[in-house]
Order: sequence, then structure tokens, then C-alpha cells
Amino acid sequence: MQKYKCDICDHIYDPAEGDPDGGIAPGTAFEDIPDDWVCPMCGVGKDSFSPLEE
Repeated sequence: MQKYKCDICDHIYDPAEGDPDGGIAPGTAFEDIPDDWVCPMCGVGKDSFSPLEE
């Protein structure tokens, strides 16, 4: 699954890990995260994330 990087703080959202503290279970694709989810590091919304080039 595609990883995404926060354009503001460079936090990486890894679908394999999810965001358990934010209520996102491991294995959740970025596209399936609720629209009101925010970056756990800096608090910006999903629209501030870009696909990570691997």
C-alpha cells in the first residue's frame, strides 16, 4: 500500500502501521482514512499529505 508524507512536517503515514492513537487501525489505506483525520505530529488535514515516492 502507498505511503503518504505530510507536506508540512514530513511525518510518514504508513498503512501497515496505521495511526492507532488517532483511531486508524493498521492495514488502513490512506484513501480510507476519514476526511477529518489530522496529522498526529502537526495537526494539518489529509489534504496536506502527498504520496511518498519510493
